[in-house]
Formats: sequence, structure tokens, C-alpha cells
Amino acid sequence: MLLSGGETTVTVRGNGRGGRNVEFLLSLAIGLAGESGVHAVACYTDGVDGLEEIAGAFVTPCTLKRAWAKGINPRDSLDANDGHGFFEALGDSLVTGPTLTNVNDFRAILIA
Repeated sequence: MLLSGGETTVTVRGNGRGGRNVEFLLSLAIGLAGESGVHAVACYTDGVDGLEEIAGAFVTPCTLKRAWAKGINPRDSLDANDGHGFFEALGDSLVTGPTLTNVNDFRAILIA
């Protein structure tokens, strides 16, 4: 298991919806290309990643396959900075509601 915290950097070039954590996860999913046995979560502890009350999302080995089956191009979503749109369409957004605590960004990657 890999654990990390702290804020990542995102260069906004598109008009999509998202935040640092879903951007990280979408990029990770593309890089993993469906690697079996790897699952990940990334979220912001206050319950808001970007400008919306979506804390983050999950990635599984079938994330990209499920996106393609829905007609969603993962690279296009990443290029548009649309991580929230991508993960919402898959039902993989992590929504906690406001936690009223602001500790850190949190990432966990499980490698089986």
C-alpha cells in the first residue's frame, strides 16, 4: 500500500469540473491502463475537491474499460480538466458532505 498526503499541482487548460484529487486519479488510471490488482482513492479531507462538494473519487482496474463502454474518452476528460464529470459518470465519486475539518489531501493506492 502507498499512502501520501499534501496538495498536488494542476495546470488548468480546459473548462471541465474537477479538483486536484480527481485530476490525480484520472491521470493515474490512464497511466495504469487497467493494471490488475491496483485500486486507489484520493480525496480532500474537508469534503470539497475543487469548487464542488465532491471529496474525490475511486479508481479500480476496470475504470478505463467502464469509461470506454460509456463512450467517455479518459484522455479527453483529463485534457479538459473534467475529473468530476468523468468519475460522476462512472458512479465513482466520493461524496462525504462538508466535514468541517481541513487537514490535507489524502491518497491511498492498494497494490495486490
